Amino acid sequence: MDRTEPQNLEPRPDGRRLLDGSVHSYVLRSGRMTDAQRRALEIFGPDFLVEYREAELDITTLFAEHKPLILEIGFGMGQATWRIARDRPQFNYIGIEVHTPGVGRLIMDAKAAGLTNLKIIQHDAIEVLRSMIPPASLAGIHVFYPDPWPKKRHHKRRFMQDGVIELMAQKLVHEGYLYFVTDIEEYARFSKESLDRCALLHTPFESFAPYQEWRPETKFEHHAAHSGRGRFELLYTRI
Repeated sequence: MDRTEPQNLEPRPDGRRLLDGSVHSYVLRSGRMTDAQRRALEIFGPDFLVEYREAELDITTLFAEHKPLILEIGFGMGQATWRIARDRPQFNYIGIEVHTPGVGRLIMDAKAAGLTNLKIIQHDAIEVLRSMIPPASLAGIHVFYPDPWPKKRHHKRRFMQDGVIELMAQKLVHEGYLYFVTDIEEYARFSKESLDRCALLHTPFESFAPYQEWRPETKFEHHAAHSGRGRFELLYTRI
């Protein structure tokens, strides 16, 4: 179910309305959970879920082993998330997602893979960034295939806006990275303009970044490629 936004506010291109909560970058959908997803959530949820709170996480005690921390924003069904956590065990991971079926599916897959380096927060990503993630604590941030909100009147809902990017950059350690992927070229260029305006971030690439081999291709990405849509990647580091 979509959340109704105030109609008397003008769009701001800097992400402030996303930051103040008057506009969300996602639509709340009820979705249909499978029995397996529901059981995984009920039985194994305590192993993976971190409750939202308006206080900074102690990331030194959140995981069994202290490792550099990667945050993924909006993991969908989590198909790339658990594979990356499995294949890059030198990092710990926090995934943020609001949709319960996706949370249940990721818990199911992460448990089956025996992962101990993954946690999940089911809450609004901006509120999590602002309240729970300490400054200069993240080795990386992943934003893969967010909703492009293609209609111009909805661009104010896009996640990759100046204020949000500034907030993410503040959470990165020195030389920590922000990795963004979309299949919509217009949204990629929109995002690149915002990233280029952030004084805390730098990229060595004049245009789009090359595909990062450690990132698995999901079914969505495979379908997008075979539908004629491209893959546009942006990779920036904290300076």
